[in-house]
Amino acid sequence: MEISTLFAFLGAAIILTIMPGPDNLFVLAQSITQDKKAGIATSLGLCTGLLVHISAAVLGISAIIYQSTIIFSIVKFAGAAYLLYLAWQSFRAKGDPFSWQQQNVQAYVKLYKKGILMNILNPKVSLFFLALLPQFVHPSQGHVALQMLILGIVFLVQALVLFILFSLFAGKVRNVIIGQPVIAKRLNMIQGILFTFIGIQIAISKQ
Repeated sequence: MEISTLFAFLGAAIILTIMPGPDNLFVLAQSITQDKKAGIATSLGLCTGLLVHISAAVLGISAIIYQSTIIFSIVKFAGAAYLLYLAWQSFRAKGDPFSWQQQNVQAYVKLYKKGILMNILNPKVSLFFLALLPQFVHPSQGHVALQMLILGIVFLVQALVLFILFSLFAGKVRNVIIGQPVIAKRLNMIQGILFTFIGIQIAISKQ
């Protein structure tokens, strides 16, 4: 694979990753309501979930999902239901989300698993790879599956780096919000609204 192709793909990947979407909004929400480590744990989970979508695209499973309305709908509504469940938990949460300062290891592991599940249950990610990767693959160079795998790994690495940067930035924002009690007390409500928005966005998505 030519270096110029890799750089062109990297540029497109970075632009697409920084655009507001379920994953980066989820990372920002966890970092602000908990801490930057929570955002990083979530980022690791989301990127682990990307491995599933990359593998699906390379093996042609994404194409099967795209062609099957039933499978696509099952995955889509499962993902939407999960996000609406997270929204319900946020709405039910009482008290100041900043009332504690340190998460334990189990909490970070839970966020990691939550990130994996959220990413896997978003069928738009699989369709995204199905639409994006072939545009940068050159069949004349052979090893099409390997080219797609390389591109997928490049996307994963840049996504992880950007998500971690988002977490660090949101951690700074969190420090500012802590000093604003009015905002802090409503943060659970804001997070619930955010999860609801993302869930509805996935639910109404089309193939």
